[in-house]
Amino acid sequence: MPSPPGSEPLGLSLSGLEREILQVLRGASPGSPLGEDDLLGRVRSPPDAVRGGLQRLRAKGWLLLEETSREHWVLTERGREALAQGLPERRLLRLLEGGPRPLEEIRGEGFDPEALTVALGQLKRKGLLVPGRSLTLAGSPPATLEEEQALSRVERGEPPGADEVRATLVRRGLIAAERTVGRRWALSPQGAALPLEGAGPEGVGALTSQHLLKDRWSALSFRPYDVRAPVPFVGGARYHPYLEWLRQVEEVLVGLGFEEYRGPLVEQEFYNMDLLFMPQEHPARSLQDMLAVAGLEGGKIPGPLLRSVAAVHEGRPPPRQRSALSPGWQTPYEESVARHVVLRSQTTAATGRYLASHPRPPFRMYSVDLVFRRDAVDAQHHLQFHQAEGVMGRRGLTFRHLLGLLEQFTHALGIPEVRFQPTYFPFTEPSVQGMVRHPTLGWIEALPGGMFRPEVLRPLGVKVPTAAWGIGIGRLALVALGLNDIRELFLDDLPRLSQWRL
Repeated sequence: MPSPPGSEPLGLSLSGLEREILQVLRGASPGSPLGEDDLLGRVRSPPDAVRGGLQRLRAKGWLLLEETSREHWVLTERGREALAQGLPERRLLRLLEGGPRPLEEIRGEGFDPEALTVALGQLKRKGLLVPGRSLTLAGSPPATLEEEQALSRVERGEPPGADEVRATLVRRGLIAAERTVGRRWALSPQGAALPLEGAGPEGVGALTSQHLLKDRWSALSFRPYDVRAPVPFVGGARYHPYLEWLRQVEEVLVGLGFEEYRGPLVEQEFYNMDLLFMPQEHPARSLQDMLAVAGLEGGKIPGPLLRSVAAVHEGRPPPRQRSALSPGWQTPYEESVARHVVLRSQTTAATGRYLASHPRPPFRMYSVDLVFRRDAVDAQHHLQFHQAEGVMGRRGLTFRHLLGLLEQFTHALGIPEVRFQPTYFPFTEPSVQGMVRHPTLGWIEALPGGMFRPEVLRPLGVKVPTAAWGIGIGRLALVALGLNDIRELFLDDLPRLSQWRL
């Protein structure tokens, strides 16, 4: 007569591997956890099999895990090259020590377009260059740059230093954080009391077709099932809560009279930056923000549009116009830079494509889509995130209409507190940064926008006032969904996701 369920010794429900792991831990110093590497060396099974056994025993409540994490900084391959050859900005400083040099002459000194863009952006940000067609140093350059000092510290195994410098080096791909996780295992009180002696043979855990075909099953000893063991979580199919919330965002925008437009994720710098009147040597053009795509060539840019944008950047009258719109950026415009292929860093690239084909008013367009940036990942930043792009244009449109719409949009999403402050963007004037209040993180920037400048609109053939914005929709989601970390929006933990309620 079979024994009633649950009357067998618990040790019988163990596999041979699990039993061996428990015996090794039982033979270690009492009350002293055993490091995972040490444990892997003592158990006579492949490491991956042992790790699987450890996790199963932990799920049954017979093992305790103690984890420690340590983060340290290392130089990337690009960082080691920069330390050996000099940062692009240092090499440019050396070339300018003898006096002013034309930009074209500098390009012939072995600078590739990307390195020169980085060098110009860094030195202008530090106030070490005088604006103009010729590059001139503004005073005596420092003997050592902050970034150089930080790279040297990382090479010696020390922290890079100030947060701002560290974040810059991470965005430029010069340093990276490596995290070392240490795991130590110990028996739980239940595991320590588990009977392991006299449990008999291990037994078979699964019946196979070969057992049935060769009539071996009747002579086998089967390992009993432990009906008390936890079972995997199973939930019904549904949308990820964040994607479901993005659908609600789109419903709000459609309700406000906007139509959807989607642009490509892989984009040319022309649409991603140039069309927005962002100078080609702007710091955001370097790998600090954008992710370049290797092995691809950009397609042909429409000639009339390219010539108009080039004229605006250089401060010349656009085709068929008598006067220039502004002094421009006082640097030569390079078509080769415009054709670079990058992962789209802002959905405003989609706005440029839309306006190029829909210049006649009135128009209202939105795009809720992914963008990519080389950024340090933290509670408010990620390498990929969603933006809610929008643009509207008609006669009589004013900056006040833009502020009212942004406020109406956030209130419709259930976010009551919003405030605005002036800011600067190369492609809008006036410009605004809207901020929403997070219960834990405080006021966070999430609603940038402004009125497009003539330098953006005229090459596209748009002749009416046009408002635009590129909302950091993930940050609004933190407030609306009650989260504290933007990384939680990309969770794949089904038990946790099942607890989300919109």
